[in-house]
Amino acid sequence: MRLPRPIRRKSRREVVVDLLLWMLLCAFVAAMGPDPFLDPAAFGTVTGPRLALASAAVLVGRRQPLAALALLLPLGPWRFSEGFATVDLSWLLPRTGVKILPLVPTSPFIMGYAYMTGRREAGPWRPVATFGLITAVGVAVVLAAGGDLALWVSMVTGLVGTYLVPYLLGLVRRLVIRQRGQARLSAEAQARLRERARIARDMHDSLGHDLALIAVRAAGLELAPGLDPAQARAAGELREAAGDATERLRQIIGLLREDADAAPLAPVNEDVTELVRRARDSGMAIDLDVAEPAPALAGAVVQEGLTNAAKHAPGAVVRVSVGPGRVSVRNGPARGRPVARPGGMGLAGLAERARLAGGTLTAGAVDGGYELVVELP
Repeated sequence: MRLPRPIRRKSRREVVVDLLLWMLLCAFVAAMGPDPFLDPAAFGTVTGPRLALASAAVLVGRRQPLAALALLLPLGPWRFSEGFATVDLSWLLPRTGVKILPLVPTSPFIMGYAYMTGRREAGPWRPVATFGLITAVGVAVVLAAGGDLALWVSMVTGLVGTYLVPYLLGLVRRLVIRQRGQARLSAEAQARLRERARIARDMHDSLGHDLALIAVRAAGLELAPGLDPAQARAAGELREAAGDATERLRQIIGLLREDADAAPLAPVNEDVTELVRRARDSGMAIDLDVAEPAPALAGAVVQEGLTNAAKHAPGAVVRVSVGPGRVSVRNGPARGRPVARPGGMGLAGLAERARLAGGTLTAGAVDGGYELVVELP
């Protein structure tokens, strides 16, 4: 027969641990009652029901510690003759020896289940109702014993030390674990944002560069001699379509990069000479000067500079200079109309790359053209 889900164990280890707990609790419960050898009848009538309650508490306590607390209620700290400490309250009470936090053999087990209740019980109403019942039992015990003020002190400290403090410790532990979980989820969300930003920058840099070269080729084809008007018009439409695609790409990348602008950037390591070769093949006039060793960001700087020159200064002569600590891309005045509207997203990403590498980026108009310079340590 399968056990109901609330009292099933997940592993053999849980079975062994609960079995040992049950044996230990039963031994402590037996120690609280009559001697089975001197008075077997009293042992059976007093300790027998207590052992049944202890067995039920262990059976359900792993999944429902609050139910275990309720089952162990008759075995609570209701003996006020022994306590954690004895204090002198003669200035307040006729009695001098008042027990603080009364203890019984089952007190450690009750504290453990109270702590587990704080760890696992999500809602406040069931613990409040159960602790209200426990308090009512404590009040009844004190009233039955005569209602002496010293008994009230012992009972209140017993409730606080045995039930309330362990419960609050478990509750604090649960809140700390929840906060750590939320922090972990937040870190994972930030990691996803950083990855999204990286993809967005890569898309902007690579696809934007390719679209700009397509627009340059279309612009050159549009002005080529020997084309009939229909072919020239088709080339112009291709150039405009490439410019519109570049603009849509910029807008899409803006959505991908939303809330992720501070994410670390992955450098673009494409070879500078390959970038220049592809741009020359598209019709751009480029002068290249490379001095080894080239910095890791050289490919990103050259790609961004060539892309901007192709989009905003078609037909201009471009000068690319790459050195160990300085990379610059400078173009002259435009000889045709721009194929895309200014965006600035690529420069923002490149500036962040330069900052993370310990360098600086400078970009601006120079002699009717434009110059992009990145200086690195």
